[in-house]
Amino acid sequence: MEPIEWTDSFSVGVALLDEQHRRLIDMLNKMIKDPAADTRSETVADVLTEMTRYAQEHFKAEEALMNEHGYPRLDEHKEQHLGFQEKVARLCFATVKGQASVPQELMEYLQKWLIHHILQEDMAFKPFFEQKGVR
Repeated sequence: MEPIEWTDSFSVGVALLDEQHRRLIDMLNKMIKDPAADTRSETVADVLTEMTRYAQEHFKAEEALMNEHGYPRLDEHKEQHLGFQEKVARLCFATVKGQASVPQELMEYLQKWLIHHILQEDMAFKPFFEQKGVR
């Protein structure tokens, strides 16, 4: 798999959120560029650490904007964010246990999150924020 390059097709129209989404692509690219990474590798440890930071910072910012502007699907979106945090916790635990499947599972989950959450769920709020004048 080739690394993913940010394009405008990934933009949700809010500069802060786009910058944070770029970080997620960077995480995925880190995994793509190290196909031999194993469960105990620095790559896996770095990506899991960054995913934890991402969840804390990005979800807080995104949910705050949604709350401030009255986004109607906020509760549903929060549930999806909670699912991400739970998955990261499970992957961290699996790493501690030395499960060999972690690198592949990590890459697949980041791809799924990019495709299904950012490109579908987050894109659903793009017109909402545009209408509210949020950039």
